[in-house]
Amino acid sequence: MPNEVQDTPSTFLSRRAFIGTAAVASASFALVLAGPYSPVHAATGPAYQVQWNRRRQTILGLGFEIQSDSIGSGNNGLPEATTSVPHDLVPGERNRLYAEMLRAGGAQGFRYCRLAMGLYLRGLTDDKKNVVGRWPEQMAELAEMMKKGKIEGAMVEYWSPTPYWKSTDSYIRGTLKSDDQAFLSDFADALVRDVKYLEDNGVPVSWWGLQNEPVYETPYSSCLYSSDLYYRAFRTTASRVRANFPDVRIHATSISGQYGPGAAAIRQDSDTLSLVDGWTWHKIGDDAKGLLPGNSNASDDLAYRAVFNNEFEYLSWNVSRTPWYTVNTAQSIMNWMTFHDSPTWIWLHALKPTYNSEALGYSLGFWRPWDDDDMTRFPSLAKGTWTWNDMNWNAVAGFLRNMPWDSVRVEVDEPTIDSEHRIMAWMAPNGQRTFAITNRAAAPFSYQVNVDDGSGTAATFVGSRYAHDLNNAALGAKQGPALALDIPAYSIEFWTEQA
Repeated sequence: MPNEVQDTPSTFLSRRAFIGTAAVASASFALVLAGPYSPVHAATGPAYQVQWNRRRQTILGLGFEIQSDSIGSGNNGLPEATTSVPHDLVPGERNRLYAEMLRAGGAQGFRYCRLAMGLYLRGLTDDKKNVVGRWPEQMAELAEMMKKGKIEGAMVEYWSPTPYWKSTDSYIRGTLKSDDQAFLSDFADALVRDVKYLEDNGVPVSWWGLQNEPVYETPYSSCLYSSDLYYRAFRTTASRVRANFPDVRIHATSISGQYGPGAAAIRQDSDTLSLVDGWTWHKIGDDAKGLLPGNSNASDDLAYRAVFNNEFEYLSWNVSRTPWYTVNTAQSIMNWMTFHDSPTWIWLHALKPTYNSEALGYSLGFWRPWDDDDMTRFPSLAKGTWTWNDMNWNAVAGFLRNMPWDSVRVEVDEPTIDSEHRIMAWMAPNGQRTFAITNRAAAPFSYQVNVDDGSGTAATFVGSRYAHDLNNAALGAKQGPALALDIPAYSIEFWTEQA
Protein backbone atom coordinates (compact mmCIF):
# COMPACT_ATOMS: atom_id res chain seq x y z
CA MET A 1 0.00 0.00 0.00
CA PRO A 2 2.81 2.48 -0.72
CA ASN A 3 0.40 4.86 -2.45
CA GLU A 4 -1.22 5.51 0.95
CA VAL A 5 1.95 7.03 2.45
CA GLN A 6 2.88 10.61 1.63
CA ASP A 7 6.15 11.00 3.58
CA THR A 8 9.38 9.11 3.82
CA PRO A 9 11.07 9.29 7.22
CA SER A 10 13.71 11.71 5.95
CA THR A 11 11.31 14.19 4.35
CA PHE A 12 8.98 13.95 7.32
CA LEU A 13 11.71 14.76 9.84
CA SER A 14 13.03 17.70 7.86
CA ARG A 15 9.58 19.19 7.20
CA ARG A 16 8.05 18.72 10.64
CA ALA A 17 10.23 19.99 13.46
CA PHE A 18 8.07 18.41 16.15
CA ILE A 19 10.23 15.29 16.24
CA GLY A 20 13.52 16.77 17.41
CA THR A 21 17.15 15.84 17.72
CA ALA A 22 19.66 16.26 20.50
CA ALA A 23 19.46 20.04 20.79
CA VAL A 24 16.59 22.41 21.43
CA ALA A 25 15.26 23.44 18.05
CA SER A 26 14.28 27.01 17.38
CA ALA A 27 10.82 26.09 16.10
CA SER A 28 8.08 26.32 18.73
CA PHE A 29 6.93 22.80 17.80
CA ALA A 30 10.30 21.25 18.67
CA LEU A 31 10.54 18.29 20.96
CA VAL A 32 13.96 17.37 22.25
CA LEU A 33 14.68 13.66 22.41
CA ALA A 34 18.33 13.33 23.29
CA GLY A 35 18.79 9.59 22.75
CA PRO A 36 18.60 7.25 25.75
CA TYR A 37 16.89 8.76 28.78
CA SER A 38 19.14 10.48 31.32
CA PRO A 39 17.42 13.64 32.57
CA VAL A 40 18.01 13.22 36.30
CA HIS A 41 21.50 13.35 37.75
CA ALA A 42 22.44 12.71 41.36
CA ALA A 43 23.19 15.85 43.30
CA THR A 44 26.46 16.00 45.24
CA GLY A 45 24.78 17.07 48.50
CA PRO A 46 21.35 17.45 50.07
CA ALA A 47 20.37 20.28 47.73
CA TYR A 48 18.42 20.09 44.50
CA GLN A 49 20.44 21.80 41.77
CA VAL A 50 18.49 23.27 38.85
CA GLN A 51 20.58 23.04 35.69
CA TRP A 52 19.18 25.89 33.63
CA ASN A 53 21.59 25.23 30.77
CA ARG A 54 20.71 21.53 30.43
CA ARG A 55 17.56 21.80 28.38
CA ARG A 56 15.21 18.99 27.47
CA GLN A 57 11.85 19.00 25.65
CA THR A 58 9.55 21.81 24.65
CA ILE A 59 6.36 21.57 26.70
CA LEU A 60 3.60 22.55 24.32
CA GLY A 61 0.90 23.02 26.98
CA LEU A 62 -1.86 20.99 28.65
CA GLY A 63 -5.20 19.73 27.36
CA PHE A 64 -8.69 18.86 28.61
CA GLU A 65 -11.66 16.93 27.25
CA ILE A 66 -15.13 18.43 26.89
CA GLN A 67 -18.45 16.60 27.38
CA SER A 68 -20.16 18.29 24.46
CA ASP A 69 -22.98 15.71 24.27
CA SER A 70 -24.72 13.41 26.73
CA ILE A 71 -23.60 10.12 28.24
CA GLY A 72 -25.41 7.91 30.73
CA SER A 73 -24.39 8.01 34.37
CA GLY A 74 -21.58 5.57 34.98
CA ASN A 75 -20.73 5.77 31.27
CA ASN A 76 -23.77 3.66 30.47
CA GLY A 77 -25.33 4.40 27.09
CA LEU A 78 -25.96 7.36 24.81
CA PRO A 79 -29.11 9.28 25.88
CA GLU A 80 -31.11 11.32 23.41
CA ALA A 81 -30.90 14.30 25.76
CA THR A 82 -28.59 17.14 24.77
CA THR A 83 -27.09 17.36 28.27
CA SER A 84 -23.68 18.92 27.64
CA VAL A 85 -21.40 21.92 27.91
CA PRO A 86 -21.22 24.61 26.79
CA HIS A 87 -24.80 23.95 25.58
CA ASP A 88 -26.41 23.78 29.06
CA LEU A 89 -24.68 26.84 30.52
CA VAL A 90 -26.34 30.24 30.59
CA PRO A 91 -24.29 32.88 28.70
CA GLY A 92 -22.58 34.37 31.74
CA GLU A 93 -21.54 30.92 32.96
CA ARG A 94 -20.14 30.03 29.55
CA ASN A 95 -17.96 33.12 29.61
CA ARG A 96 -16.87 32.37 33.17
CA LEU A 97 -15.87 28.84 32.13
CA TYR A 98 -13.78 30.19 29.27
CA ALA A 99 -12.10 32.89 31.35
CA GLU A 100 -11.63 31.20 34.73
CA MET A 101 -10.96 27.59 33.76
CA LEU A 102 -9.91 27.31 30.12
CA ARG A 103 -7.77 30.46 30.28
CA ALA A 104 -6.95 29.90 33.97
CA GLY A 105 -7.93 33.40 34.99
CA GLY A 106 -5.84 35.29 32.46
CA ALA A 107 -2.89 33.01 31.74
CA GLN A 108 -2.59 31.13 28.47
CA GLY A 109 -4.30 28.19 30.11
CA PHE A 110 -5.14 25.03 28.19
CA ARG A 111 -3.79 24.63 24.67
CA TYR A 112 -5.80 21.63 23.45
CA CYS A 113 -9.37 20.32 23.73
CA ARG A 114 -9.75 16.57 23.34
CA LEU A 115 -12.87 16.03 21.20
CA ALA A 116 -14.50 12.59 21.32
CA MET A 117 -15.80 11.89 17.82
CA GLY A 118 -18.74 9.50 17.73
CA LEU A 119 -19.41 10.15 21.42
CA TYR A 120 -19.50 13.82 22.42
CA LEU A 121 -19.89 14.82 18.78
CA ARG A 122 -22.15 12.19 17.24
CA GLY A 123 -24.68 13.70 14.86
CA LEU A 124 -24.86 11.95 11.48
CA THR A 125 -25.07 12.86 7.83
CA ASP A 126 -28.00 11.30 5.97
CA ASP A 127 -25.81 8.48 4.65
CA LYS A 128 -24.39 7.86 8.17
CA LYS A 129 -20.84 8.09 6.85
CA ASN A 130 -19.82 11.29 8.65
CA VAL A 131 -20.05 13.05 11.99
CA VAL A 132 -21.88 16.38 12.22
CA GLY A 133 -23.47 18.42 14.97
CA ARG A 134 -26.48 16.67 16.56
CA TRP A 135 -28.47 19.88 17.14
CA PRO A 136 -28.42 23.12 15.18
CA GLU A 137 -26.33 25.16 17.62
CA GLN A 138 -23.80 22.52 18.62
CA MET A 139 -20.98 23.45 16.26
CA ALA A 140 -21.40 27.18 16.90
CA GLU A 141 -21.21 26.47 20.64
CA LEU A 142 -17.98 24.52 20.24
CA ALA A 143 -16.50 27.17 17.95
CA GLU A 144 -17.30 29.88 20.51
CA MET A 145 -15.66 27.82 23.26
CA MET A 146 -12.50 27.37 21.19
CA LYS A 147 -12.33 31.07 20.34
CA LYS A 148 -13.23 32.60 23.70
CA GLY A 149 -11.25 29.98 25.61
CA LYS A 150 -8.27 30.77 23.34
CA ILE A 151 -7.77 27.07 22.66
CA GLU A 152 -5.28 26.48 19.87
CA GLY A 153 -7.00 23.40 18.53
CA ALA A 154 -8.89 20.19 19.06
CA MET A 155 -7.36 16.79 19.74
CA VAL A 156 -9.73 14.92 17.46
CA GLU A 157 -10.09 11.22 18.22
CA TYR A 158 -12.73 8.61 17.50
CA TRP A 159 -14.52 6.70 20.24
CA SER A 160 -16.36 5.11 17.33
CA PRO A 161 -16.64 5.72 13.61
CA THR A 162 -20.16 6.46 12.41
CA PRO A 163 -22.60 3.51 12.10
CA TYR A 164 -22.11 3.15 8.33
CA TRP A 165 -18.62 1.77 8.93
CA LYS A 166 -19.47 -0.45 11.91
CA SER A 167 -20.32 -4.14 12.14
CA THR A 168 -23.11 -3.26 14.60
CA ASP A 169 -24.52 -0.41 12.46
CA SER A 170 -24.24 1.54 15.71
CA TYR A 171 -21.84 3.72 17.63
CA ILE A 172 -21.98 1.14 20.42
CA ARG A 173 -19.68 -1.91 20.38
CA GLY A 174 -18.56 -3.73 17.24
CA THR A 175 -15.66 -3.30 14.86
CA LEU A 176 -15.19 -2.13 11.28
CA LYS A 177 -17.43 -3.90 8.76
CA SER A 178 -14.52 -4.86 6.54
CA ASP A 179 -10.74 -4.95 6.37
CA ASP A 180 -10.78 -4.78 2.57
CA GLN A 181 -8.42 -2.14 1.25
CA ALA A 182 -11.07 -0.46 -0.87
CA PHE A 183 -13.29 -0.19 2.22
CA LEU A 184 -10.42 1.26 4.27
CA SER A 185 -9.69 3.78 1.53
CA ASP A 186 -13.32 4.97 1.50
CA PHE A 187 -13.21 5.06 5.30
CA ALA A 188 -10.11 7.25 5.17
CA ASP A 189 -11.83 9.69 2.83
CA ALA A 190 -14.73 9.95 5.29
CA LEU A 191 -12.39 10.74 8.19
CA VAL A 192 -10.75 13.47 6.12
CA ARG A 193 -14.21 14.95 5.49
CA ASP A 194 -14.80 14.97 9.26
CA VAL A 195 -11.66 17.06 9.87
CA LYS A 196 -12.66 19.45 7.11
CA TYR A 197 -16.15 19.76 8.60
CA LEU A 198 -14.70 20.70 11.98
CA GLU A 199 -12.36 23.30 10.55
CA ASP A 200 -15.05 24.73 8.27
CA ASN A 201 -17.23 25.15 11.36
CA GLY A 202 -14.70 27.03 13.46
CA VAL A 203 -13.06 24.15 15.33
CA PRO A 204 -9.37 24.06 14.34
CA VAL A 205 -7.68 20.67 14.60
CA SER A 206 -4.22 20.31 16.19
CA TRP A 207 -4.03 16.54 16.78
CA TRP A 208 -5.71 13.51 15.23
CA GLY A 209 -6.11 9.91 16.43
CA LEU A 210 -7.77 6.91 14.81
CA GLN A 211 -9.38 5.31 17.87
CA ASN A 212 -9.64 5.73 21.62
CA GLU A 213 -8.78 2.50 23.46
CA PRO A 214 -9.12 0.18 20.44
CA VAL A 215 -8.96 -2.96 22.59
CA TYR A 216 -12.31 -2.39 24.34
CA GLU A 217 -16.00 -2.74 23.51
CA THR A 218 -18.16 -0.64 25.83
CA PRO A 219 -21.84 0.22 26.48
CA TYR A 220 -21.11 3.64 25.02
CA SER A 221 -19.28 4.52 21.79
CA SER A 222 -16.39 2.19 20.98
CA CYS A 223 -14.79 0.21 18.17
CA LEU A 224 -12.69 -2.92 18.56
CA TYR A 225 -9.53 -3.31 16.46
CA SER A 226 -7.30 -6.34 16.14
CA SER A 227 -3.60 -5.55 15.88
CA ASP A 228 -3.59 -6.20 12.13
CA LEU A 229 -6.75 -4.15 11.52
CA TYR A 230 -5.43 -1.22 13.56
CA TYR A 231 -2.13 -1.26 11.66
CA ARG A 232 -3.79 -1.37 8.24
CA ALA A 233 -6.50 1.14 9.12
CA PHE A 234 -3.99 3.51 10.71
CA ARG A 235 -1.66 3.30 7.71
CA THR A 236 -4.48 4.14 5.32
CA THR A 237 -6.31 6.79 7.33
CA ALA A 238 -3.31 8.56 8.86
CA SER A 239 -1.60 8.92 5.51
CA ARG A 240 -4.77 10.44 4.04
CA VAL A 241 -5.03 12.86 6.96
CA ARG A 242 -1.36 13.80 6.60
CA ALA A 243 -1.77 14.44 2.86
CA ASN A 244 -4.77 16.71 3.38
CA PHE A 245 -3.77 18.37 6.67
CA PRO A 246 0.05 18.39 6.84
CA ASP A 247 0.16 20.53 10.00
CA VAL A 248 -2.07 18.23 12.07
CA ARG A 249 -0.08 16.02 14.43
CA ILE A 250 -1.00 12.34 14.56
CA HIS A 251 -0.77 9.97 17.52
CA ALA A 252 -1.20 6.24 18.22
CA THR A 253 -2.46 4.02 19.98
CA SER A 254 -4.34 5.91 22.71
CA ILE A 255 -4.03 3.22 25.34
CA SER A 256 -0.58 1.61 25.48
CA GLY A 257 1.48 3.86 23.24
CA GLN A 258 4.17 2.05 21.29
CA TYR A 259 2.96 -1.29 22.71
CA GLY A 260 -0.71 -0.92 21.81
CA PRO A 261 -2.53 -2.88 19.09
CA GLY A 262 -0.73 -2.66 15.76
CA ALA A 263 2.12 -0.62 17.20
CA ALA A 264 4.77 -3.31 16.65
CA ALA A 265 3.89 -3.44 12.95
CA ILE A 266 3.88 0.37 12.75
CA ARG A 267 7.34 0.58 14.32
CA GLN A 268 8.69 -1.99 11.86
CA ASP A 269 7.27 -0.13 8.83
CA SER A 270 9.28 3.05 8.31
CA ASP A 271 6.71 4.58 5.97
CA THR A 272 3.87 4.14 8.45
CA LEU A 273 6.08 5.14 11.37
CA SER A 274 6.71 8.42 9.56
CA LEU A 275 3.05 9.26 10.15
CA VAL A 276 3.37 9.04 13.94
CA ASP A 277 4.13 12.23 15.88
CA GLY A 278 3.50 10.74 19.30
CA TRP A 279 2.67 7.55 21.19
CA THR A 280 -0.27 8.00 23.55
CA TRP A 281 -0.94 6.15 26.80
CA HIS A 282 -3.82 5.88 29.27
CA LYS A 283 -2.39 5.52 32.75
CA ILE A 284 -5.74 6.44 34.27
CA GLY A 285 -5.53 7.50 37.92
CA ASP A 286 -2.30 5.56 38.37
CA ASP A 287 0.12 6.16 41.23
CA ALA A 288 2.62 8.59 39.73
CA LYS A 289 5.55 6.63 41.16
CA GLY A 290 4.91 4.07 38.42
CA LEU A 291 6.52 6.53 36.02
CA LEU A 292 9.85 6.67 37.88
CA PRO A 293 12.98 5.06 36.40
CA GLY A 294 12.81 1.29 36.64
CA ASN A 295 9.03 1.30 37.10
CA SER A 296 7.83 2.04 33.56
CA ASN A 297 8.49 1.02 29.97
CA ALA A 298 6.77 4.10 28.55
CA SER A 299 10.05 5.48 27.17
CA ASP A 300 11.23 2.23 25.57
CA ASP A 301 11.11 1.57 21.82
CA LEU A 302 9.94 5.10 21.03
CA ALA A 303 11.62 5.31 17.62
CA TYR A 304 12.37 8.94 18.56
CA ARG A 305 8.71 9.85 18.79
CA ALA A 306 7.13 11.78 21.64
CA VAL A 307 5.23 9.88 24.32
CA PHE A 308 2.50 11.28 26.56
CA ASN A 309 -0.61 10.48 28.58
CA ASN A 310 -3.69 11.75 26.75
CA GLU A 311 -6.26 10.73 29.36
CA PHE A 312 -6.05 11.04 33.14
CA GLU A 313 -8.85 10.77 35.67
CA TYR A 314 -9.82 8.69 38.69
CA LEU A 315 -12.24 5.82 38.13
CA SER A 316 -12.89 5.62 41.87
CA TRP A 317 -12.15 7.90 44.78
CA ASN A 318 -11.46 7.14 48.42
CA VAL A 319 -12.53 10.39 50.05
CA SER A 320 -10.22 9.81 53.03
CA ARG A 321 -7.26 10.03 50.62
CA THR A 322 -8.40 13.22 48.88
CA PRO A 323 -5.25 15.28 49.66
CA TRP A 324 -3.05 12.50 48.26
CA TYR A 325 -4.99 12.34 44.98
CA THR A 326 -4.53 16.05 44.34
CA VAL A 327 -0.76 15.88 44.67
CA ASN A 328 -0.62 12.58 42.79
CA THR A 329 -2.25 14.27 39.78
CA ALA A 330 0.37 17.02 39.84
CA GLN A 331 3.09 14.41 40.09
CA SER A 332 1.65 12.56 37.10
CA ILE A 333 2.16 15.71 35.01
CA MET A 334 5.66 16.21 36.40
CA ASN A 335 6.79 12.59 36.10
CA TRP A 336 5.59 12.19 32.51
CA MET A 337 7.51 15.32 31.61
CA THR A 338 10.59 14.68 33.77
CA PHE A 339 11.11 10.98 33.14
CA HIS A 340 9.54 10.60 29.70
CA ASP A 341 10.11 13.98 28.02
CA SER A 342 6.38 14.38 27.37
CA PRO A 343 5.34 17.51 25.45
CA THR A 344 1.78 17.60 26.83
CA TRP A 345 -0.65 15.91 29.27
CA ILE A 346 -4.44 15.68 29.10
CA TRP A 347 -7.03 15.73 31.89
CA LEU A 348 -10.28 13.95 31.02
CA HIS A 349 -13.10 16.50 31.49
CA ALA A 350 -13.54 20.18 32.11
CA LEU A 351 -17.05 19.76 33.56
CA LYS A 352 -19.28 16.79 34.35
CA PRO A 353 -23.00 16.88 35.22
CA THR A 354 -24.07 16.85 38.85
CA TYR A 355 -25.98 13.59 38.51
CA ASN A 356 -23.37 11.42 36.76
CA SER A 357 -21.81 8.93 39.18
CA GLU A 358 -18.36 9.27 37.62
CA ALA A 359 -18.28 13.07 37.94
CA LEU A 360 -16.13 13.34 41.09
CA GLY A 361 -13.13 11.50 39.69
CA TYR A 362 -13.52 12.73 36.11
CA SER A 363 -14.05 16.47 36.36
CA LEU A 364 -12.37 19.77 37.07
CA GLY A 365 -15.83 21.14 37.86
CA PHE A 366 -19.55 20.29 37.96
CA TRP A 367 -22.55 21.81 36.18
CA ARG A 368 -26.24 21.38 36.92
CA PRO A 369 -28.22 20.29 33.86
CA TRP A 370 -31.70 21.68 33.26
CA ASP A 371 -33.29 18.31 34.07
CA ASP A 372 -31.59 17.93 37.48
CA ASP A 373 -34.16 18.72 40.16
CA ASP A 374 -32.36 16.94 43.00
CA MET A 375 -31.07 19.84 45.08
CA THR A 376 -29.60 17.56 47.75
CA ARG A 377 -26.48 17.58 45.58
CA PHE A 378 -24.83 21.01 45.38
CA PRO A 379 -27.86 22.81 46.90
CA SER A 380 -26.52 26.26 46.02
CA LEU A 381 -25.81 25.40 42.37
CA ALA A 382 -28.52 26.69 40.04
CA LYS A 383 -29.43 25.05 36.76
CA GLY A 384 -27.24 26.17 33.88
CA THR A 385 -24.36 27.11 36.21
CA TRP A 386 -21.12 25.40 37.24
CA THR A 387 -18.73 25.19 40.18
CA TRP A 388 -15.24 23.87 40.86
CA ASN A 389 -14.18 20.34 41.74
CA ASP A 390 -11.33 21.64 43.88
CA MET A 391 -9.64 18.28 44.42
CA ASN A 392 -8.87 17.95 40.71
CA TRP A 393 -8.74 21.56 39.57
CA ASN A 394 -6.19 22.55 42.20
CA ALA A 395 -3.88 19.83 40.91
CA VAL A 396 -3.57 21.31 37.41
CA ALA A 397 -4.29 25.03 37.88
CA GLY A 398 -0.76 25.95 38.92
CA PHE A 399 0.73 24.47 35.76
CA LEU A 400 -1.73 26.43 33.62
CA ARG A 401 -0.84 29.67 35.40
CA ASN A 402 2.92 29.21 35.65
CA MET A 403 3.95 27.18 32.58
CA PRO A 404 3.33 29.15 29.35
CA TRP A 405 2.97 27.29 26.07
CA ASP A 406 6.31 26.25 24.55
CA SER A 407 8.22 26.39 27.83
CA VAL A 408 11.39 24.29 27.83
CA ARG A 409 12.01 21.83 30.65
CA VAL A 410 15.47 21.84 32.21
CA GLU A 411 17.16 19.12 34.24
CA VAL A 412 17.38 19.06 38.02
CA ASP A 413 20.08 17.17 39.91
CA GLU A 414 18.33 15.44 42.81
CA PRO A 415 19.88 13.99 45.98
CA THR A 416 17.69 10.93 45.42
CA ILE A 417 14.70 10.02 43.26
CA ASP A 418 11.96 10.29 45.88
CA SER A 419 8.45 9.27 44.85
CA GLU A 420 6.84 11.47 47.50
CA HIS A 421 8.83 14.63 46.79
CA ARG A 422 9.08 15.57 43.15
CA ILE A 423 10.59 18.61 41.46
CA MET A 424 10.47 19.95 37.90
CA ALA A 425 11.91 23.15 36.38
CA TRP A 426 11.37 24.99 33.11
CA MET A 427 12.01 28.23 31.25
CA ALA A 428 9.25 30.21 29.56
CA PRO A 429 9.73 31.37 25.95
CA ASN A 430 10.70 34.81 27.32
CA GLY A 431 13.39 33.23 29.50
CA GLN A 432 11.54 33.52 32.81
CA ARG A 433 12.45 30.62 35.10
CA THR A 434 10.07 28.48 37.19
CA PHE A 435 10.26 25.33 39.24
CA ALA A 436 7.55 23.24 40.92
CA ILE A 437 7.93 21.15 44.06
CA THR A 438 5.49 18.69 45.64
CA ASN A 439 5.01 16.87 48.91
CA ARG A 440 2.79 13.80 48.62
CA ALA A 441 3.56 12.66 52.19
CA ALA A 442 1.71 13.24 55.46
CA ALA A 443 4.57 15.20 57.07
CA PRO A 444 6.16 18.53 56.08
CA PHE A 445 9.29 18.42 53.94
CA SER A 446 12.23 20.81 53.48
CA TYR A 447 13.71 21.47 50.05
CA GLN A 448 17.05 23.16 49.46
CA VAL A 449 16.92 24.33 45.83
CA ASN A 450 19.95 25.91 44.18
CA VAL A 451 18.77 28.16 41.35
CA ASP A 452 22.14 29.68 40.44
CA ASP A 453 22.47 29.85 36.65
CA GLY A 454 26.24 30.26 36.81
CA SER A 455 26.16 34.04 36.53
CA GLY A 456 26.55 34.61 40.27
CA THR A 457 23.52 36.92 40.24
CA ALA A 458 21.04 36.38 43.04
CA ALA A 459 17.56 35.87 41.58
CA THR A 460 14.23 36.46 43.31
CA PHE A 461 11.49 33.84 43.01
CA VAL A 462 7.85 34.38 43.98
CA GLY A 463 5.87 31.41 45.28
CA SER A 464 2.30 30.12 45.24
CA ARG A 465 0.82 27.05 46.91
CA TYR A 466 -1.92 24.57 45.93
CA ALA A 467 -3.54 21.65 47.75
CA HIS A 468 -6.89 19.84 47.66
CA ASP A 469 -8.44 22.76 49.55
CA LEU A 470 -6.06 25.57 48.50
CA ASN A 471 -5.61 27.41 45.22
CA ASN A 472 -2.94 29.95 44.36
CA ALA A 473 -2.08 31.01 47.90
CA ALA A 474 0.64 33.65 47.81
CA LEU A 475 3.91 32.69 49.54
CA GLY A 476 5.90 35.87 49.02
CA ALA A 477 9.42 36.07 47.61
CA LYS A 478 12.67 34.21 48.20
CA GLN A 479 16.08 35.29 46.96
CA GLY A 480 18.73 32.86 45.68
CA PRO A 481 21.10 31.44 44.69
CA ALA A 482 19.94 28.87 47.28
CA LEU A 483 16.32 28.73 48.40
CA ALA A 484 15.24 27.01 51.62
CA LEU A 485 11.62 25.93 51.17
CA ASP A 486 9.48 24.22 53.79
CA ILE A 487 6.45 22.65 52.08
CA PRO A 488 3.49 21.34 54.11
CA ALA A 489 2.04 17.87 53.78
CA TYR A 490 0.09 17.16 50.58
CA SER A 491 1.03 20.41 48.87
CA ILE A 492 2.19 21.70 45.49
CA GLU A 493 4.27 24.85 45.12
CA PHE A 494 5.36 26.94 42.13
CA TRP A 495 8.27 29.36 42.34
CA THR A 496 8.64 31.77 39.42
CA GLU A 497 11.43 34.23 38.82
CA GLN A 498 10.36 37.81 39.48
CA ALA A 499 10.46 39.84 36.32
